[in-house]
Amino acid sequence: MFAYLVKRLLQAIAVMLAISLIAFAIQGNLGDPLRELLGQSVSEEVRQQLREDLGLNDPFLVQYWRFLGSALQGDLGTSYFFKEPALEVILKKLPATMELVFGATIIIIGLSVPLGIYTAIRPNSILSRAIMAISIIGISIPVFLTAILMIYFFSVELGWMPSFGRGETVHIIGSWDTNFLTVDGWAHIIMPSIALSSIMLPMFIRLIRAEMMEVMQSEYVRFARAKGIAPGRIYFVHALKNTLLPVITVGGVQIGTMVAYTILTETVFSWPGMGSMFLEAVNRVDTPLIVAYLIVVGFIFVVTNTIVDLIYGLVNPTVKLARMGA
Repeated sequence: MFAYLVKRLLQAIAVMLAISLIAFAIQGNLGDPLRELLGQSVSEEVRQQLREDLGLNDPFLVQYWRFLGSALQGDLGTSYFFKEPALEVILKKLPATMELVFGATIIIIGLSVPLGIYTAIRPNSILSRAIMAISIIGISIPVFLTAILMIYFFSVELGWMPSFGRGETVHIIGSWDTNFLTVDGWAHIIMPSIALSSIMLPMFIRLIRAEMMEVMQSEYVRFARAKGIAPGRIYFVHALKNTLLPVITVGGVQIGTMVAYTILTETVFSWPGMGSMFLEAVNRVDTPLIVAYLIVVGFIFVVTNTIVDLIYGLVNPTVKLARMGA
């Protein structure tokens, strides 16, 4: 197990190096950073001198090595707009995004597992067919359209839900303010969470259904039925455990990438998270903030995938043993 952990750690480091290299290379195509720092009224001599002082005339690899050294110390540059370290700006926005992703994840897990199991056990029922038809529609509708329709019906027409912002939050620790400890906070996070979950929910229902139906045709399930084991135990103990193995793998990857998918949801609902911050940074050509965002999202993705691999090994010991022997 220790050897596998070391291997995964080395892979994670390699991926993060690749992400940092790509992010750093992108910033050269986003515009001249001196224009954002100095404006247009500075003479060319002053501009060139500052380029020299900042090391912008150095070779690419020299600049990247310098950037990497600073990044290892937690310095990802200073935001042109906020005049603060880019990492600090992101960490202030991170709680809102992570709580939105958490809310969407709870909805996805809470609905996809029972609905997926039901549609697998009763594939020909009217309700199963309705669920599958709705899932096809859900996959086809983009998240921003779902968000706009929800705002129109539940905020504008019915007036049941607030349409923007986080509402009342409670401070926990550091820069972390939470929606989950106030009624107003819950009211504000429900619609964005549902809209964000609409990206993944139909896919998870169909995935669980397909895997469950395949497992139900396996020999050990037939043997369990022949022994007279209760159907509930067959479905939820024997079949479900093996159904969840591929779901965990796909789910971990998709939930990790959902952090990046929050951009559209946060924009429509004016949610003050990393996604809306990233769009604003692009509009302002705030290069350090853009690069820092890409690295932080990449880091979250890598950590999520590493945790998923470890969970996969715990759920399926044969996989863990195979990896340890590899």
